[in-house]
Amino acid sequence: MKPGDGDLMADGGVPAVDGIRVGIGGWTYAPWRDNFYPRGLVQRRELEFASRQLSAIEINGTYYGTQSPATYAKWREQTPPGFMFSAKAPKRITQSRALAKTGAQVEDFIGGIVALGDRLGPLVWQFDAGTRIERDAFTAFLDLLPREASGQRLRHVLDVRDPAFVDADLVALARAHGMALVYTDSESHPNIADPTADFVYARLMRARTDIATGYPASELRTWAARARTWAAGGLPDDLPRLADAPPARAARDVFVFFIAAAKERNPAAAMALLRLLGARGD
Repeated sequence: MKPGDGDLMADGGVPAVDGIRVGIGGWTYAPWRDNFYPRGLVQRRELEFASRQLSAIEINGTYYGTQSPATYAKWREQTPPGFMFSAKAPKRITQSRALAKTGAQVEDFIGGIVALGDRLGPLVWQFDAGTRIERDAFTAFLDLLPREASGQRLRHVLDVRDPAFVDADLVALARAHGMALVYTDSESHPNIADPTADFVYARLMRARTDIATGYPASELRTWAARARTWAAGGLPDDLPRLADAPPARAARDVFVFFIAAAKERNPAAAMALLRLLGARGD
């Protein structure tokens, strides 16, 4: 089958399993043309292909600069029903020295990205290590983030990478605003698994080059079990938390992304996890 054939892109995508979606960061990466994309596939069709192998993709490019509503709409049209993008918010907002006064920039970013329509998933607000965060200004900033735009529900994720700011007070603040805290499986960033919203957002950053699926099968099975526990409203008992457990809930949406590390292995890791969850039959 040639990459130009219509059969290469099945109309249906990969379904969420009990609210669990699994994906990667971005879709344009040259090494994936050797181990993920079919040989000869033109670059303009890579999103079309990737979105039919995975159930979500985190857009990282928006951290460096936003796109036009027309571009977001084009991405929406290239992806199948049920697929979701998450997106990192622009660093010009999260690195602002006047965080509490970024309302116009927040409005501009969200006003454009809602063109993704029903493909729009969580928005990730990343605060890098070394960025000084003042708690009152941070709280005021969270108050700026809208819960809906253009009739669409908005979900927000806080990725706070300053260990000094990651404490029980941050958990309480995120919980009060109904915003998720990223669980970052990394030796370089804080990693806490306190649920603070009606969804969970995990970024897995330990893929290894010498393993075809990035993670060994035993670790992927562990992550499948954790995702199922989160989705059922429970809490994995082997992940660190800083605060008391919240009231029990019936279910949560779960987003799991394989990010960075041995990036060339991330699509294989995501597809292997999807198979364990029962979303893929190949």
